[in-house]
Amino acid sequence: MVEATTGNARFFRRSGPHSLAAVAGEARGIADERDLLFEGVAPLQTAGPNEVSFLDNRRYASALKQTLAGAVIVHPDMAARVPFRTVAIVTAEPYAAWARVAALFYPVPPVSPGIHRSAIVAEEALVDPSAEVGPLSVIEAGAEIGPRARIGPCAVIGSGVIVGRDCRIGAHVSLSHAMLGSRVYVHPGARIGQEGFGFACTGDGFLSIPQLGRAILEDDVEVGANTTIDRGSSRDTVIGAGSRLDNLVQIGHNVILGRCCVIVAQVGISGSTVLEDFVRVGGQAGMAGHVRIGQGAEIGAQAGVISDVAPGAKVLGSPAQPKLDFFRQLATLKKIAR
Repeated sequence: MVEATTGNARFFRRSGPHSLAAVAGEARGIADERDLLFEGVAPLQTAGPNEVSFLDNRRYASALKQTLAGAVIVHPDMAARVPFRTVAIVTAEPYAAWARVAALFYPVPPVSPGIHRSAIVAEEALVDPSAEVGPLSVIEAGAEIGPRARIGPCAVIGSGVIVGRDCRIGAHVSLSHAMLGSRVYVHPGARIGQEGFGFACTGDGFLSIPQLGRAILEDDVEVGANTTIDRGSSRDTVIGAGSRLDNLVQIGHNVILGRCCVIVAQVGISGSTVLEDFVRVGGQAGMAGHVRIGQGAEIGAQAGVISDVAPGAKVLGSPAQPKLDFFRQLATLKKIAR
């Protein structure tokens, strides 16, 4: 059997050990002053005395009671439940603290500056000396690769594309007619900036409409594996700063996402739809074109949105309707079925 471990050394490079003070500082939490060193992170159920764990869900309180972890990141409400042999690192945001501590022990591998000998880089391309260009990748004329960017194996960076500082472009990604801000992470297989689905119907068939916009990904955007983002037709497609797109998402031409939107796997957003800031969309939801989703709205999994959604609204079903209405109808159907 394969041993189940967090941060297996075969795949993840670990830093440390780190002192309790360093871990608590990274967590932005409060802990007792003890002279302790920790070597990694692990779940409550498997963590040992030299590892850090966390609790963010009260349903796992029983696991907290039995944990052997040397330290546990917890909310102040749960601090009293931490076993006496375990140090409590107390913070109002345990999950965010866990993210920072895990990154302390397992930081992103540093960029290895340079261009692999098998990469094809046009003379007219601008590649910062601190960037890493992986094997068999292609960078076309006029493209710009910023400081400390990493271009993965077999990626294709099209003519004129801009990849900002500290971006990570995964293996087999293709970028065309796109401009990426800083710290954008594009996972393997994503396609960004290709032609959108635009055509006119004529008596002789379909006539393709030139797609003359761009795909703009602002700072700190993350794009999941095999996701596709079409460039705009007459205006740009824009993914707002800090937004997170899961795997297998389709973004149509002219779509605009605001800041910090979350789009879960297999969502399809049709052309010219606008999502305002902090919208959340559940898996397999679909949106018709030219609709507007208000700030902070939540679209449930498999919802079908065919009209505008008000700011802060929570909708479910197809066609999408307010969450409470959806569950009332469901309850009524169950009564009728009886």
